[in-house]
Order: sequence, then structure tokens, then C-alpha cells
Amino acid sequence: MSSGNADYRDSGLVFPEDFVFGAATASYQIEGAWNEDGRGVSIWDTFSHTPGRISDGANGDVTDDHYHRLEEDLDLMKRLGLQAYRFSISWPRIVPTGSGEVNQAGIDFYSRLVDGLITRGITPIATLYHWDLPQPLEDKGGWVNRETAYRFEEYTRVIGAALGDRVQIWTTLNEPWCSAYLGYGSGAHAPGRTDGADALAAVHHLNLAHGLGLSALRAVVSNDPQYSVTLNLHALRGVGETGAEAVRQIDALGNRAFTGPMLHGAYPQDLLDDTASITDWGFVQEGDLEIIHQPIDVLGINYYSTNAVRIWDGVSERVSADGHKPSAGSAWPGADRVEFVQQDGPYTEMGWNIAPDGFEQLLRDVHAEFPDLPLMITENGAAFADVVTDGAVHDPERTDYLRRHLTAVHRAMEGGVDLRGYMVWSLMDNFEWAYGFSKRFGVVRVDYDTLVRTVKDSGLWYSELVRTHVIPE
Repeated sequence: MSSGNADYRDSGLVFPEDFVFGAATASYQIEGAWNEDGRGVSIWDTFSHTPGRISDGANGDVTDDHYHRLEEDLDLMKRLGLQAYRFSISWPRIVPTGSGEVNQAGIDFYSRLVDGLITRGITPIATLYHWDLPQPLEDKGGWVNRETAYRFEEYTRVIGAALGDRVQIWTTLNEPWCSAYLGYGSGAHAPGRTDGADALAAVHHLNLAHGLGLSALRAVVSNDPQYSVTLNLHALRGVGETGAEAVRQIDALGNRAFTGPMLHGAYPQDLLDDTASITDWGFVQEGDLEIIHQPIDVLGINYYSTNAVRIWDGVSERVSADGHKPSAGSAWPGADRVEFVQQDGPYTEMGWNIAPDGFEQLLRDVHAEFPDLPLMITENGAAFADVVTDGAVHDPERTDYLRRHLTAVHRAMEGGVDLRGYMVWSLMDNFEWAYGFSKRFGVVRVDYDTLVRTVKDSGLWYSELVRTHVIPE
């Protein structure tokens, strides 16, 4: 057993018995069956069918075909020994047009999923929104339109009543930063719009949806679940003399735009000041902050890499290495002079730096700001170019990534951070949004021609960790 290595390659570290290990997925990325059994069209259906939007021209029409292979995938989770499964619910599968008529076939699918998990001893963790907005709501303005938050509340009430006797943890939103800024600011994600003011309006209406959704759940569930939201908080590193100011600006947009109203009850003043030339924030109505600022039981944290930032000097060639697919607009309205500096490797296939120390520091920082709020790692993982050899997938880079980041989790816990669980991203290879099928994150390989699932070496390693609660040698 080693301890305290600077490279975070410890082994033999023991996690508490009640620490929960699981895996995560998202509906559009794995389900397929995009136009079956009454499902409506989502913004990602529209986006992925638009030429030039997806790197490899792929779409989510079939992807892993999880919708038709539910029992097989549940059995796979059981074989891996997962203690929890974080999945997302497809809004257009439940309310096909975004409001009004409910699709019972969609409810039945998720009911079978939840029952199948419980039967196999796996805790269901349900995310209400992982980016697949019904297209008819986008046609009315999407998240820029305040009414979308109220349609979310209605949808939440429907699915909350249907599954609210069995789901153990409810998550309102997954990474609203991506939904708002990549969807409406940079255009890299669906719906592909590029307007900074729209992105900031979307930030607020997503926050409002979070609050309305929590209230809706609390009104209809019949068990005693935990309530959560998942944020991809940015782990920031300042570069040079201007680094601190660059960190402040990106922290305001990327982190405090959500933690401010959700957890403190107000938007940070510097965020409002930084964006004053873009919007007057008039979309924030009286009473909104009270709706948004509700107690949650656990905060979900997604972490993949760090960002290094500084203020552009206006002379040298502009640098942009924020880790997202290049696009027509900006994901950072009001921070136009911030440069994202390329960091030292090694990197994953996404071009993201591997920095377990940044992970530990982020967890410590969040705990310092919110010491009474338990945390859960709801996504962490890596894409690598896997090779199949004699039917096996030897992926030592992914195993090493997981070892190092789980070591960071353990060190954070030893430092007093209240961490309750870890969900690896992802259970299986899937449709990686704007990158299509060109990036593989799974601990299970999916052959997209045959749809055969193969547990990778990293999946076998993770299964051993789940079984023993000890980081394997």
C-alpha cells in the first residue's frame, strides 16, 4: 500500500462501507428509439440531424439501443456489482410536445427501469433534465422563454408522481452551464444558438426550473428521497499577473451563476456587473430567488479537467483552449477578454488535461464554501482510443485515470470533505454529443455495428473496487 504519492497513484485506500459506487448515463446518449412508442422530438434530435453539427455526422437515433436492451443492460450493471445507477429521463418521452398530453409508454419504460434496478439491489438516481428539451418548447423560445421553466415543473410533477415511491435520489438538472452557455451562447450544443443575452436568460430560467422542480417533487413523492442538482463546477487556475481577475470572471459565469441563487439565494454582484452591457437581468422577477433557493440534500459534482485562464493582452494571438468544440459564438458572455491557456499534458482523447490534484482542490473548495452540504461525484471519467484485442479491451490509460481520480476523492474525504458516492462516466460508450461516436467514455465497450457490450479492463478494475471498497493494486 502506498499513500500520499504526488502522482495520485495510491492503492489499498479503503472507502467507508456506506460510500456508494455506481455509474452514470444520459437518455439521449444511450436510449435510441428516438421516434418510437410516442416519444416526441428533442432539440438534440433536431441538432444531430442538421448537417455539420456533429463531428462524425452521427445522431442518437439508435446509439446503444438501451430502450430495447433494458434487461440486458440491467443484468450488466448487476454483473459489475454497481450499487447505484444514475440515469436521466427523456422529457419528450414523457410529455412529447413539452406540455399537455402525457405518454404512458414513456412512464412505463422508466418504471420498468427503476423496478429492474431495485430488483437487482441497485439504487436508482434519476436526473430530470440532461439536455433533451422537447423541440416544440424550443420553437417557443426554449430556455430563453420563462414559460419553459413552468413546463418543466409540470413534467416533473408527472414523472415524480409516477416514480416517487421508488427513486432514492432526484436530480433536477445536469450541468445547466452546458444547457445555457453551449446551447444558447456558443452554439456548440443544441439548440445551437449564439447570443450572449439569450445564454444569460437561459441561466436564470434553468435556475428557476430547478426551484420549481424541487417544489413539484416535494408535493408528489410518497417515499423519503434525497433532492439534488448536478453542476460541472469549473476548476480554475490563474496564469500570470492577470490570472486572478480571469479566474474571478469565469468563476462568476461558470460556477457562481448557479451556486449563488441555488445555495446562497442571490446572484453575485460581480456577475451582474460583468454582464451589464449584455443584459439588465430584467428576466429575474420578484420571488424568483426564493423559489430557486431551496434546501437540497446533496450536491452533484461532475469533474473531468481543469481550466487555466488569463486576461488577453490584446496584442498576441488570441488563445482559446476551454476544452469545448469550437463554435460560432462564445460560451463566456461578459468575459470576452479571458483566454483559456493550453495546459501541460497528459491529455484524454477529448484534449482535456488529466489533473487529479485539481479534482481534490475543487472538492475541498466546495466543502469550504458549503461545509454542511454533502457532495456526490455524479460524473468522472475519460475518453481514450480503445483497441479491441481478441475480444477484450485493454485500456490501461482509463484505469489509471480512474485510480488517480478516486485517490483524489479519498484524499478529499480524509481532509474532511463530506462525500457520499462516486458515479463513473460512463457505464458504456455512447453518443458523445457534438463529437458523435468519435469519443468513447465507457467502462463497457459498445460495438456500434452489432451493439454487443464488452466490459473493458477498466470496468473489471472498477467492479473490483465496488466489491471491496478498496482501490485495487
